[in-house]
Amino acid sequence: MPRSALLVDFALALPVALAVSFLIAWALRALFGRRLSLPLSVMTIVSVLGLSAGLFVSGWLFAGLRIWMPMTLLIAAGCSLGLSLLVAGVAVLLRRDGSGVDIAALLHAGESERVEFKETARWNVREDKKDARMEAVVAKTVAAFLNSRGGTLVIGADDEGRPVGLDRDFATLRTPDADRFELWLRDLLATTLGKNAAALPRIRFAEVEGATVCAVRCPRAPEPVFLTQGGSTELWVRVGNSTRAFGVDEALAYVSQHWRPTLATFLLGRR
Repeated sequence: MPRSALLVDFALALPVALAVSFLIAWALRALFGRRLSLPLSVMTIVSVLGLSAGLFVSGWLFAGLRIWMPMTLLIAAGCSLGLSLLVAGVAVLLRRDGSGVDIAALLHAGESERVEFKETARWNVREDKKDARMEAVVAKTVAAFLNSRGGTLVIGADDEGRPVGLDRDFATLRTPDADRFELWLRDLLATTLGKNAAALPRIRFAEVEGATVCAVRCPRAPEPVFLTQGGSTELWVRVGNSTRAFGVDEALAYVSQHWRPTLATFLLGRR
């Protein structure tokens, strides 16, 4: 028989608690999918805190309970699941609210360090034809926003913020509608920026003054996003109201400063 049963129980309970917390966190991540932005590590910590709260409640309200009793385990697991569901639900709601964008207000405010207007994404207005160079400009702008403080690219508006619509871009697609345009845009970003980076922007459509306009809302990327075109790989960044590529020396210095690890990034599971 152990001389200190309490310590033995704690030694056995610790890895079990971590395993249970991990399983709860993994299940919630699978349940919510991409809607849940919190990483698995954070959800596991939340689940552990829920288990701790459950054990505290068991010891505070009920006399004679021990750690391996069914009621203790049930209360602890219930508190862990409940707290994890609450945190996950709040995170999903906050992300949903944060993904909304008032496109009309952006057009009225004009371009800035975090807002850029593009009249088309595929159609060369001057030459009146489809042009791959227009696609490259869109990819560069999205990469620059991701590599900076984030921002919104509005497609279908001229430099003055007047909505001109996406009809010319739609006409270049097999199916001329917003769904096909978003699918094309995602494919473009996946090809030029990588699949992980392509999943970061939130794409929204709105009718402004009778014209269909697309807003690509880009968060600050958790790691550098490089643009790959032809045989070159470039780092694009927003500098004031402009988008520019950094040379090797500038890129190294910028990456080391912009993605410098902090306590907050560590706790949130970011690099």
